Amino acid sequence: MKNWLAAARPRTLPLSLASIILGSFLAVASRHFSWTITLLAVLTTIFLQILSNFANDYGDAVSGKDTELRVGPRRAVATGDITREAMLRGIIITSILSLISGIGLLVLAFRDADATVFWFFLILGLLSIAAAVGYTNGKRPYGYAGFGDIAVLIFFGWVGVLGTYFLHTLSFHWLLLLPATSVGLFATGVLNVNNIRDIETDTMTGKKSIPARLGLPLAIRYHWGLLLTGMVCALAYSFLTDAPLTGYLYLLSFPLFVLNGRAVATHKKPAELNARLGQLALSTLLFVILFGVGQVL
Repeated sequence: MKNWLAAARPRTLPLSLASIILGSFLAVASRHFSWTITLLAVLTTIFLQILSNFANDYGDAVSGKDTELRVGPRRAVATGDITREAMLRGIIITSILSLISGIGLLVLAFRDADATVFWFFLILGLLSIAAAVGYTNGKRPYGYAGFGDIAVLIFFGWVGVLGTYFLHTLSFHWLLLLPATSVGLFATGVLNVNNIRDIETDTMTGKKSIPARLGLPLAIRYHWGLLLTGMVCALAYSFLTDAPLTGYLYLLSFPLFVLNGRAVATHKKPAELNARLGQLALSTLLFVILFGVGQVL
C-alpha cells in the first residue's frame, strides 16, 4: 500500500484540482453552482491524475527513460517496488474508475441538455484518458517529443476550467479563456521545472522535452515567460470585465511566482528544483483561490 500511495504521487493532486476549483468559483460568480457536480468533477480529476502518474511511471520504466541518475521522486516500476504487470492492472483499473465517475458526472450535469453536448464531453473525457496514458506510452509517446507542455495547457487550463464552468452553467464566455490560460500556463510551468531538473538525463536518454530542445538558458527564459504571461492574462481579464479592487486579490500571490522564477534561474544543482515543483503548484492553487474569492465578493 505504501508503494502504491507513493506511485499515485498525491502531491500532484492540488495542481490538477486547481482548474476544477477555478471553474467552480466562476460558476458561483455566475450564480449557477452545484456541490454534487463539483464533487464528481473533483473525483474524476483525482482518478485521471492518478492514472496519469501510474502511466508515466510504467512508460518511463518500459522505455528505459528512468535511470539511476534520476534526481526526481522514486519511481515504483523502475526500482522494482511494483511489478510491470501490477502497474498495468493499476492503469486499467484507474482508467475504468475515471470513465465511470466521468459518465456519472455528465449524466448529472446534462440531464436536461441536448444529447449532443453529452457525447461531445464524453469524447473529451476519453481524450483525457488517452492523453494521460499516451504521455509516456505507445509507439510515439508525445511527452518524449516535447508536446507535454501543450497537453498540460489544454487539459489543466482550458478543458479543466472551461469544462467545469460549462458543467455548472451550460454556457461559455470567450473571456474565460484568459483565466483558464493563466492556470494552464502555471501548470505548464510546473512541468517545465520538472524538465529543467531532468535536462541532463533527458538529453542522455533521448527525451526531447522543451528544456532539452532549448538548452538551460532559453529554458529559464521560457519559464519566466510562462509565469509572467499567466499573470498578464489574469490582469487582462480583470481589466476587460471592469473588476472591482477585490477582483485583483490574486496579485497577492505574484511574489511567490517571482520567487519561483528566481530560484529556477539561479539553481546550482538539479535536486534543488524538487522543492520548487511543490512550491509552484501550491502558488498556483493560492492564485486560483484568491482569484475565485475575488470573483465571488
